[in-house]
Amino acid sequence: MKRVFIDGSAGTTGLRIRERLSSRADLELVVLPDEIRKDVSARRDALNSCDVAFLCLPDAAAIEAVSLVENPNTVVIDTSTAHRTSDGWEYGFPELAGRRAAIAKSKRIANPGCHASGFIALVEPLVRAGIVAKDEKLSAFSLTGYSGGGKKMIAQYEDELGASSGGAGDLPRPFHLLLGGRQYALGQSHKHLPEMVKVCGLAVAPCFSPIVVPHYSGMEVTVPLFDRDLAAIKACYREYYGESAFAKATADKPGLVCFADDPAAAEGGFLSSAGLSGRDSLEVSCYGNGERVVLVARFDNLGKGASGAAIQNMNLVLGVDEKSGLIY
Repeated sequence: MKRVFIDGSAGTTGLRIRERLSSRADLELVVLPDEIRKDVSARRDALNSCDVAFLCLPDAAAIEAVSLVENPNTVVIDTSTAHRTSDGWEYGFPELAGRRAAIAKSKRIANPGCHASGFIALVEPLVRAGIVAKDEKLSAFSLTGYSGGGKKMIAQYEDELGASSGGAGDLPRPFHLLLGGRQYALGQSHKHLPEMVKVCGLAVAPCFSPIVVPHYSGMEVTVPLFDRDLAAIKACYREYYGESAFAKATADKPGLVCFADDPAAAEGGFLSSAGLSGRDSLEVSCYGNGERVVLVARFDNLGKGASGAAIQNMNLVLGVDEKSGLIY
């Protein structure tokens, strides 16, 4: 039985991973009592006594945690931003060409960012195929459920949403602000940009607009393009990921990312950003015409955007079905 430790198990991602692994008969969770969960000595012992350690910590704390690991056999899966572009760390997106085998044998795995996962799923295959140039100036926007903001934002939304009982005209001012989409990172310095650039092989960072929307979980990343062959893009995605109308992995493509030809048809021409909430898969689709095309990735910011991806990477390292314990 493999031993797993979650350093930072009180945060949103850590709690989610712990909850999802607690029923796994093949794993033993190493859990520190609350009174010592931040104690450096106790954390060091736990990190070095486990087979897999998840770091669900702020960047500085994640860097510190890595420095405590002395056991050469401990696999570290870092869910923070700290190591996503670092040498010696494998980027944990198994569906990208050539990465699955590298992840399976790695001792240091950087879990992708949520927004970055959608952008990279859309852009990396097209750069690889030459449909998008490496020096192209791209733009993207991403809708995310408020759970992506952590405990403080979750409490803010749920307090306001739960306290209201009348129509929008009767709601207090804070709720009016939370009711609509809220764009942030307006200064174009979002922490996911470096991994978007590096993993996709881009020469220029995209103009990126992340937007929090008032539902708990779910994410929808959109990249617009001009003057492209829509059929060629669909063929590229179909070959790269495999195809499924219901965002389930196909037999010949073991991963959790797939191409869906027209998921909007089942939603009356709409694409809900909460459409894959509760799942660990990621759905790629594209729409438009020869003049203008939109590329869309839908997934759960807490699933393939966080805990689901981390568990998938752990499964690969442990040599079990990479979809074990996941919902797709």
